Amino acid sequence: MLKRTCFSAIFIIVACYVAHAQSSVLDIGPRLQKDIGLYYENGLSLSYSNKNIKPDRLYFGFTYVSSRLGTAFNSNAIKQDNFLVSTAWYFRRNHLIRPFTRINAGYFMSDYPELFDVLPHSSFLFSADAGLSFQTHLPLKIATSLGYNFISGKGNNNTPGTLYPFFYQLTLSWNILQHTK
Repeated sequence: MLKRTCFSAIFIIVACYVAHAQSSVLDIGPRLQKDIGLYYENGLSLSYSNKNIKPDRLYFGFTYVSSRLGTAFNSNAIKQDNFLVSTAWYFRRNHLIRPFTRINAGYFMSDYPELFDVLPHSSFLFSADAGLSFQTHLPLKIATSLGYNFISGKGNNNTPGTLYPFFYQLTLSWNILQHTK
């Protein structure tokens, strides 16, 4: 599954780069996420805004975050993975600080120790977050937000107990379609 996800992300990057347009945006960078009350999760985020569809306002994205790259790295914490597709709306175009809202949908899975095999270990994800994006004079963008998972659980109702409702995140991204001078 991870190979297929990596291949899909690379395909999206290449397709967007081939379809390069001067005012289109393709932001790629690391995402640091914290489930409030639980784990740190890190991963990769990419978002794309097309020059023909509400340029630099409407963004479509893909994010992979995992505790494997965070709290569970070299520890006995539960390894969990989040795969998200998103749609975001950025306000105040051409401003240094831009508020945004985002809707995310995706899939969550965790690797529980064998002792807990009877517990649910996967779930669909549906969340929303809102925050601020700081547009630098470089192709660098710094975004932070607070979000809410609409599907969260306590280990019952077929929802994993490690899927917490609130999270916050920080994403550092670079617009690879913008050429620096």
